[in-house]
Amino acid sequence: MPRKFAAEFIGTFWLVLGGCGSAVLAAAFPAFGIGFAGVALAFGLTVLTMIYAVGHISGGHFNPAVTIGVWASGRLPASDIVPYWVAQVLGAILASAILYAIADGKPGFTAGGFASDGYGALSPGHYSLLACALCEIVMTFFFVTVILGATSPRAPAGFAGLAIGLSLTLIHLVSIPVTNTSVNPARSTGPALFAGTPWIAQLWLFWLAPIAGALIAGWVARLLQAQPEPELQDTAAISLPGAPTLS
Repeated sequence: MPRKFAAEFIGTFWLVLGGCGSAVLAAAFPAFGIGFAGVALAFGLTVLTMIYAVGHISGGHFNPAVTIGVWASGRLPASDIVPYWVAQVLGAILASAILYAIADGKPGFTAGGFASDGYGALSPGHYSLLACALCEIVMTFFFVTVILGATSPRAPAGFAGLAIGLSLTLIHLVSIPVTNTSVNPARSTGPALFAGTPWIAQLWLFWLAPIAGALIAGWVARLLQAQPEPELQDTAAISLPGAPTLS
């Protein structure tokens, strides 16, 4: 059991360090900043790489919304939800702390939004609360739908990481201007703690909306299955060649 939670901690740490790090350190760097498209790709690459690195250990969630969606689909025992969430949030907070320490090494650094998510005045495009909530629910729904479909025993083996990573890239390309893209409560929590009170006060939305979208995706996945999915022990498994069977 501890191996699964360590894998979730490491995977979420890498997602926040790589994804948010690309936004804080590289997005607007003079002369060769990577821009929104580069940040979107960075988030997708973090998930893709960690799925192949540790997905066979924990299922490769790295996201409280994914965990609740996998549970809603019937592939995860309820007893794993809180431990997964704790590991994911702690990984996100430590990654944010290290990112802050790196960014603070540049003269004149100010945290600002620190790659945090927001609505209204804190939305990159100043989108309303309703627009941001709808965006997060819908984007999380499709993200979790891709995950559940790509990791189904009837999906082509070995390609789940690519599908999941590319879907997260696409989601960021669409929604960075709206909310700065959460679809992941842990990813939202870590940076917000360093950005300050205004972003912390808006965290409720970036827990509630992704979890709502993920729950809907889990329930819809049950209805879409042509045949009952086999029960997976302990967690949802990423279907990778040579992955060990956990007991």
